[in-house]
Amino acid sequence: MFTQITDPLGNIGLTCIVALIPVAFLLILLAVFRVSAWLAVLLGSIVTFILAAWVWKMPLDTGAQAYVYGSATGVWNVDWITFWGLVLFNTLGFSGVFENFRRWLISQGTLDVRVQTMLFAWAFGALLEGLVGFGYPWAVVAPILISLGLADLDAIRVAAIANNAPVSYGALGAPIIALAAVTGYPLLALSGSVGTVVAVLALLPPWVLIYLVSGKAGFKDGWPLAIVGSLGYILGQWPTSVYFGPYLPDVIGSIVCFVALLILLKVWRPSRILGYGGTPVDAAKMAEQSREHGLTTNELLLAWMPFAVLVIVVGLWTGPWSSLPAIGWYFVQVQALAPETKATISAAFKFAPWVGGSAILASWLIVAALLALAGKLKASDIGNIFAKTFQQMWGALLVGVFIFGLAYVFNYSGMAASLAKGFSYLGPWFVVVAPILGFIGVALSGSNTSTNAMFGKFQALVGVQLGMPTLLLPTLNSVGAEIGKPVAPQTASVGVSTSKFVRNEGEVIRHNFGWTLALLVYLIVIGVGFYLVNPGILSLH
Repeated sequence: MFTQITDPLGNIGLTCIVALIPVAFLLILLAVFRVSAWLAVLLGSIVTFILAAWVWKMPLDTGAQAYVYGSATGVWNVDWITFWGLVLFNTLGFSGVFENFRRWLISQGTLDVRVQTMLFAWAFGALLEGLVGFGYPWAVVAPILISLGLADLDAIRVAAIANNAPVSYGALGAPIIALAAVTGYPLLALSGSVGTVVAVLALLPPWVLIYLVSGKAGFKDGWPLAIVGSLGYILGQWPTSVYFGPYLPDVIGSIVCFVALLILLKVWRPSRILGYGGTPVDAAKMAEQSREHGLTTNELLLAWMPFAVLVIVVGLWTGPWSSLPAIGWYFVQVQALAPETKATISAAFKFAPWVGGSAILASWLIVAALLALAGKLKASDIGNIFAKTFQQMWGALLVGVFIFGLAYVFNYSGMAASLAKGFSYLGPWFVVVAPILGFIGVALSGSNTSTNAMFGKFQALVGVQLGMPTLLLPTLNSVGAEIGKPVAPQTASVGVSTSKFVRNEGEVIRHNFGWTLALLVYLIVIGVGFYLVNPGILSLH
């Protein structure tokens, strides 16, 4: 078995600097030279492999195996989910049921900008993040907000800030699945740990959103919207993440949030109807509040059907009562010994045919069949759906291949252990650094999934060396990454694709930066609070 060399250069500070070269290299390629993400990660993985073999003396044969096993894990555990999630989303678009769902949702809101923001940016944005991720919530939600009177930059910022809390469970749980793959920690335990921190985090953004669209005046009679919006999402998100896993917290959280907000609006409305900026809406416009969606009962049921199918199929397939995800047909691994912790570091691939992505495929087959029976989907549409999905996703799919190969080599060679050794000298203060690293990682890669793959094992190793709660630092890495999404160039490039800021992501990022930093500080306070007050809740039991 290969024994890792923790300090190959005889100076832990210098060793850490060299171990950070792949990170710096990726940052320069993405942020300075604007290289495509898939190409940047491919080049970064080559640099990582060379350093691992040259400086850390990683054997070439087992190192190559680690890279291949990592790439295979990226394809089967992450790409397989995100691909079918986007196929499902595009199917809703081609069939017209997504547009019907959007029309129905718009009809439920009043002309009050606070109500619209909670329904569209917060609840609807969480649903889109849970299904697709990758910046699509910005691209879909921002034009809706602009059409309702928000200035373009402010609409994008509102969509981005609203997207903070759901990101860790985006694309049907891909970031948490990546985190479990690289750390070796149980998927359900990590899902619950992240869900617990996200539940506390989600208490704040609705208040920020109301302030952004209506100022301080919006709080006077709009505070029930913030309370019900946050608690509604948490009521669906938290138990789903803790007891069912990472696949559906956003989807169920958004649906529960919709229901809670709509019930609230049946029994209560703000005493004033405020427009963007907190200015009252005039009487003439108030007459438009009774806008009807014009959908029949069957059309409305069909618009909700895909989400119901997804929740039922994925819930039955992946829940704790199901043995399907644990079935494996093939398993390979290479191992290394970490001398600092006496732990065995494994780079493994398990081909489990009935993983979460297969559940999404089954959901899509059922939805497609029901839409075809309803006359909403033709056979010719299927080819167009797959063509559009490949066009949208081929780069992201390649990122899944290369980032996991990079991460597995980074961990197997001992580079992650070297960083962990160096950063462990910070002692308990590292609990402040952990979410910041996640924040930087997503700004670097544009992906919570990639950030977890890159830094997840390193965070776990630091936690072991410092004797911290097992899941604390990997959890803060993931949630820190979701906080950083509004300033991630890769996400912004997708998010502005339906606005006039196409190819002007820098302006958007600057506009988002202040509130994003405020939420990062809030997360650091949450992390320190859990560490000092109730550390056991983020430990493996």
